[in-house]
Amino acid sequence: MNLVLTGSSTGIGRALATHFLSRGHHVWGLARSDQSDFTAQHQGSFFSTRCDVVDWAQVQVAAQAVSEAWPHIEGLICCAGIQGEVGPAISADPARWSSTVRANLDGTFYPFRAFNRLLSQAPRRAKVIAFSGGGATKPRANFSAYGVAKTGVVRLIETLAEELRDKPIDLNSIAPGAINTRLTDEVLALGPKVAGAAEYAAAQKQIASGGASLERVIGLIDFLLSEQSDGITGRLLAAPWDPWKTLDQHAKALAASDIYTLRRITPEERGHKFD
Repeated sequence: MNLVLTGSSTGIGRALATHFLSRGHHVWGLARSDQSDFTAQHQGSFFSTRCDVVDWAQVQVAAQAVSEAWPHIEGLICCAGIQGEVGPAISADPARWSSTVRANLDGTFYPFRAFNRLLSQAPRRAKVIAFSGGGATKPRANFSAYGVAKTGVVRLIETLAEELRDKPIDLNSIAPGAINTRLTDEVLALGPKVAGAAEYAAAQKQIASGGASLERVIGLIDFLLSEQSDGITGRLLAAPWDPWKTLDQHAKALAASDIYTLRRITPEERGHKFD
Protein backbone atom coordinates (compact mmCIF):
# COMPACT_ATOMS: atom_id res chain seq x y z
CA MET A 1 0.00 0.00 0.00
CA ASN A 2 0.99 3.63 -0.50
CA LEU A 3 0.51 5.35 2.86
CA VAL A 4 0.88 8.97 3.96
CA LEU A 5 1.71 9.32 7.64
CA THR A 6 1.87 12.62 9.51
CA GLY A 7 3.99 12.99 12.64
CA SER A 8 6.32 10.27 11.38
CA SER A 9 9.56 11.49 12.95
CA THR A 10 9.00 10.54 16.61
CA GLY A 11 6.94 8.52 19.07
CA ILE A 12 3.97 6.55 17.82
CA GLY A 13 4.41 8.01 14.33
CA ARG A 14 7.95 6.67 13.96
CA ALA A 15 6.89 3.30 15.41
CA LEU A 16 4.11 3.13 12.81
CA ALA A 17 6.49 4.05 10.00
CA THR A 18 8.86 1.28 11.03
CA HIS A 19 6.00 -1.21 11.29
CA PHE A 20 4.50 -0.31 7.90
CA LEU A 21 7.89 -0.67 6.23
CA SER A 22 8.35 -4.10 7.81
CA ARG A 23 5.03 -5.10 6.22
CA GLY A 24 6.23 -4.06 2.76
CA HIS A 25 4.23 -0.84 2.47
CA HIS A 26 5.51 2.38 0.95
CA VAL A 27 5.34 5.26 3.40
CA TRP A 28 5.52 9.02 2.86
CA GLY A 29 6.18 10.71 6.16
CA LEU A 30 5.33 14.33 6.95
CA ALA A 31 6.96 15.99 9.95
CA ARG A 32 8.47 19.29 11.02
CA SER A 33 11.74 17.50 11.78
CA ASP A 34 14.28 16.43 9.18
CA GLN A 35 13.92 12.73 8.33
CA SER A 36 16.69 12.38 5.75
CA ASP A 37 18.61 9.80 7.80
CA PHE A 38 15.56 7.54 8.12
CA THR A 39 14.77 8.08 4.44
CA ALA A 40 18.31 7.02 3.49
CA GLN A 41 18.04 3.89 5.66
CA HIS A 42 14.87 2.86 3.83
CA GLN A 43 15.62 4.09 0.33
CA GLY A 44 12.86 3.31 -2.10
CA SER A 45 10.33 2.53 0.63
CA PHE A 46 10.23 5.58 2.91
CA PHE A 47 9.91 9.07 1.52
CA SER A 48 9.59 12.28 3.47
CA THR A 49 8.69 15.92 3.24
CA ARG A 50 9.49 18.45 5.91
CA CYS A 51 6.07 19.92 6.63
CA ASP A 52 4.17 21.65 9.41
CA VAL A 53 0.65 20.23 9.04
CA VAL A 54 -0.82 23.40 10.58
CA ASP A 55 0.38 25.39 7.57
CA TRP A 56 -2.01 24.82 4.65
CA ALA A 57 0.52 26.03 2.08
CA GLN A 58 3.13 23.54 3.32
CA VAL A 59 0.61 20.69 3.26
CA GLN A 60 -0.31 21.58 -0.32
CA VAL A 61 3.36 21.46 -1.32
CA ALA A 62 3.72 18.06 0.33
CA ALA A 63 0.63 16.72 -1.44
CA GLN A 64 2.00 17.94 -4.76
CA ALA A 65 5.28 16.13 -4.13
CA VAL A 66 3.46 12.89 -3.34
CA SER A 67 1.20 13.22 -6.40
CA GLU A 68 4.24 13.60 -8.66
CA ALA A 69 5.63 10.31 -7.37
CA TRP A 70 2.52 8.20 -6.72
CA PRO A 71 -0.71 7.92 -8.76
CA HIS A 72 -2.74 7.22 -5.62
CA ILE A 73 -2.59 6.50 -1.90
CA GLU A 74 -4.60 3.84 -0.11
CA GLY A 75 -4.28 5.27 3.36
CA LEU A 76 -3.77 8.49 5.31
CA ILE A 77 -2.83 8.25 8.98
CA CYS A 78 -2.96 11.56 10.87
CA CYS A 79 -0.68 11.02 13.85
CA ALA A 80 0.81 14.52 14.24
CA GLY A 81 -0.26 16.49 17.29
CA ILE A 82 0.87 18.46 20.30
CA GLN A 83 -0.25 18.69 23.93
CA GLY A 84 0.35 22.41 23.83
CA GLU A 85 -1.06 24.79 26.42
CA VAL A 86 -1.61 23.03 29.74
CA GLY A 87 -3.08 24.46 32.94
CA PRO A 88 -6.42 25.91 34.12
CA ALA A 89 -8.32 27.33 31.15
CA ILE A 90 -9.13 30.54 33.01
CA SER A 91 -5.45 31.43 33.21
CA ALA A 92 -4.34 29.93 29.87
CA ASP A 93 -2.46 32.03 27.37
CA PRO A 94 -5.09 32.69 24.66
CA ALA A 95 -2.63 32.55 21.77
CA ARG A 96 -1.06 29.28 22.89
CA TRP A 97 -4.51 27.84 23.64
CA SER A 98 -5.65 28.66 20.12
CA SER A 99 -2.47 27.34 18.50
CA THR A 100 -2.91 24.06 20.39
CA VAL A 101 -6.39 23.61 18.95
CA ARG A 102 -5.19 24.49 15.47
CA ALA A 103 -2.22 22.14 15.62
CA ASN A 104 -4.42 19.16 16.42
CA LEU A 105 -7.61 19.99 14.53
CA ASP A 106 -6.33 21.87 11.46
CA GLY A 107 -3.42 19.43 11.48
CA THR A 108 -5.94 16.66 10.84
CA PHE A 109 -8.23 18.46 8.39
CA TYR A 110 -5.49 19.95 6.19
CA PRO A 111 -3.87 16.61 5.26
CA PHE A 112 -7.24 15.06 4.50
CA ARG A 113 -8.21 18.03 2.36
CA ALA A 114 -4.90 18.02 0.49
CA PHE A 115 -4.69 14.26 -0.07
CA ASN A 116 -8.35 13.61 -0.83
CA ARG A 117 -7.75 13.46 -4.58
CA LEU A 118 -5.04 10.81 -4.22
CA LEU A 119 -7.27 8.84 -1.84
CA SER A 120 -10.10 8.96 -4.39
CA GLN A 121 -7.77 7.37 -6.99
CA ALA A 122 -7.07 4.31 -4.84
CA PRO A 123 -7.80 0.97 -6.56
CA ARG A 124 -9.63 -0.26 -3.43
CA ARG A 125 -11.52 1.39 -0.55
CA ALA A 126 -9.30 4.12 0.81
CA LYS A 127 -8.73 4.52 4.54
CA VAL A 128 -8.28 7.58 6.77
CA ILE A 129 -7.27 7.16 10.40
CA ALA A 130 -7.04 10.11 12.80
CA PHE A 131 -5.67 10.10 16.32
CA SER A 132 -8.04 11.25 19.05
CA GLY A 133 -7.84 10.31 22.74
CA GLY A 134 -6.97 12.32 25.87
CA GLY A 135 -10.05 14.34 26.78
CA ALA A 136 -12.18 13.67 23.68
CA THR A 137 -14.96 11.81 25.50
CA LYS A 138 -14.87 13.33 28.98
CA PRO A 139 -13.65 16.56 30.59
CA ARG A 140 -9.91 16.61 31.29
CA ALA A 141 -9.07 19.36 33.73
CA ASN A 142 -6.04 21.50 32.79
CA PHE A 143 -5.95 20.07 29.26
CA SER A 144 -8.85 22.02 27.77
CA ALA A 145 -7.17 22.98 24.49
CA TYR A 146 -5.95 19.46 23.79
CA GLY A 147 -9.27 17.88 24.81
CA VAL A 148 -11.35 20.33 22.78
CA ALA A 149 -9.19 19.72 19.71
CA LYS A 150 -9.35 15.95 20.03
CA THR A 151 -13.13 16.10 20.46
CA GLY A 152 -13.20 18.20 17.30
CA VAL A 153 -11.19 15.53 15.48
CA VAL A 154 -13.82 12.93 16.35
CA ARG A 155 -16.69 15.11 15.12
CA LEU A 156 -14.72 16.03 11.98
CA ILE A 157 -14.24 12.35 11.13
CA GLU A 158 -17.91 11.59 11.81
CA THR A 159 -18.97 14.47 9.57
CA LEU A 160 -16.62 13.55 6.74
CA ALA A 161 -17.82 9.94 6.92
CA GLU A 162 -21.41 11.16 6.55
CA GLU A 163 -20.55 13.47 3.65
CA LEU A 164 -18.63 10.70 1.88
CA ARG A 165 -21.05 7.88 2.70
CA ASP A 166 -21.48 7.01 -1.00
CA LYS A 167 -17.76 7.09 -1.76
CA PRO A 168 -15.31 4.16 -1.47
CA ILE A 169 -13.58 5.49 1.63
CA ASP A 170 -13.66 4.72 5.35
CA LEU A 171 -12.70 7.31 7.95
CA ASN A 172 -12.24 6.54 11.64
CA SER A 173 -10.72 8.01 14.80
CA ILE A 174 -8.74 6.01 17.30
CA ALA A 175 -7.92 6.49 20.96
CA PRO A 176 -4.53 4.88 21.51
CA GLY A 177 -4.68 4.74 25.28
CA ALA A 178 -2.01 5.81 27.74
CA ILE A 179 1.07 5.15 25.60
CA ASN A 180 4.39 6.39 27.00
CA THR A 181 5.47 9.20 24.68
CA ARG A 182 6.96 12.68 24.91
CA LEU A 183 3.49 13.87 25.98
CA THR A 184 3.83 11.80 29.15
CA ASP A 185 7.28 13.29 29.73
CA GLU A 186 5.81 16.76 29.29
CA VAL A 187 3.24 16.16 32.02
CA LEU A 188 5.97 15.05 34.42
CA ALA A 189 8.11 18.06 33.50
CA LEU A 190 5.21 20.47 34.06
CA GLY A 191 4.59 19.07 37.53
CA PRO A 192 1.39 18.81 39.59
CA LYS A 193 0.88 22.57 39.96
CA VAL A 194 0.39 23.03 36.22
CA ALA A 195 -0.82 19.65 34.99
CA GLY A 196 -2.85 18.95 38.14
CA ALA A 197 -2.21 16.44 40.88
CA ALA A 198 -4.33 13.69 39.32
CA GLU A 199 -2.73 14.00 35.88
CA TYR A 200 0.75 14.10 37.38
CA ALA A 201 0.10 11.01 39.50
CA ALA A 202 -1.37 9.18 36.50
CA ALA A 203 1.70 10.01 34.42
CA GLN A 204 4.00 8.72 37.17
CA LYS A 205 2.01 5.50 37.37
CA GLN A 206 1.97 5.18 33.59
CA ILE A 207 5.76 5.50 33.33
CA ALA A 208 6.28 3.00 36.13
CA SER A 209 3.94 0.42 34.58
CA GLY A 210 5.26 0.79 31.05
CA GLY A 211 2.04 2.32 29.73
CA ALA A 212 -0.58 0.87 27.42
CA SER A 213 0.27 -1.59 24.66
CA LEU A 214 1.67 -0.03 21.50
CA GLU A 215 1.06 -3.38 19.81
CA ARG A 216 -2.68 -2.93 20.35
CA VAL A 217 -2.54 0.47 18.64
CA ILE A 218 -0.62 -0.93 15.69
CA GLY A 219 -3.00 -3.88 15.49
CA LEU A 220 -6.04 -1.60 15.38
CA ILE A 221 -4.49 0.52 12.65
CA ASP A 222 -3.61 -2.57 10.62
CA PHE A 223 -7.24 -3.67 10.95
CA LEU A 224 -8.59 -0.29 9.86
CA LEU A 225 -6.25 -0.20 6.86
CA SER A 226 -7.27 -3.69 5.77
CA GLU A 227 -10.16 -4.75 3.57
CA GLN A 228 -11.50 -6.58 6.63
CA SER A 229 -12.72 -3.20 7.93
CA ASP A 230 -14.47 -2.16 4.70
CA GLY A 231 -17.67 -0.30 5.51
CA ILE A 232 -16.72 0.52 9.10
CA THR A 233 -16.61 4.30 9.08
CA GLY A 234 -17.30 7.37 11.22
CA ARG A 235 -16.34 5.65 14.48
CA LEU A 236 -14.11 6.34 17.46
CA LEU A 237 -12.37 3.12 18.49
CA ALA A 238 -10.25 2.66 21.60
CA ALA A 239 -7.25 0.44 20.98
CA PRO A 240 -6.94 -0.90 24.55
CA TRP A 241 -10.60 -1.66 25.25
CA ASP A 242 -12.82 -2.12 22.19
CA PRO A 243 -13.26 -5.55 20.51
CA TRP A 244 -12.02 -4.23 17.17
CA LYS A 245 -10.59 -7.59 16.08
CA THR A 246 -14.10 -8.92 15.45
CA LEU A 247 -15.89 -5.74 14.34
CA ASP A 248 -16.07 -6.99 10.76
CA GLN A 249 -18.58 -9.57 11.97
CA HIS A 250 -20.88 -6.74 13.11
CA ALA A 251 -20.32 -4.21 10.31
CA LYS A 252 -23.97 -4.03 9.22
CA ALA A 253 -25.30 -3.64 12.75
CA LEU A 254 -22.64 -1.06 13.48
CA ALA A 255 -23.56 0.98 10.40
CA ALA A 256 -27.19 1.11 11.52
CA SER A 257 -26.33 2.31 15.04
CA ASP A 258 -24.59 5.15 16.87
CA ILE A 259 -22.20 2.78 18.66
CA TYR A 260 -18.66 4.17 19.01
CA THR A 261 -19.78 7.73 18.29
CA LEU A 262 -20.12 10.92 20.38
CA ARG A 263 -23.76 11.56 21.23
CA ARG A 264 -25.99 13.44 23.70
CA ILE A 265 -27.45 11.32 26.51
CA THR A 266 -31.05 12.01 27.57
CA PRO A 267 -32.54 11.41 31.06
CA GLU A 268 -34.76 8.64 29.69
CA GLU A 269 -31.71 6.70 28.52
CA ARG A 270 -30.46 6.68 32.11
CA GLY A 271 -33.77 5.72 33.62
CA HIS A 272 -34.77 9.22 34.74
CA LYS A 273 -37.63 11.53 33.86
CA PHE A 274 -37.08 15.28 34.16
CA ASP A 275 -40.26 17.35 33.91
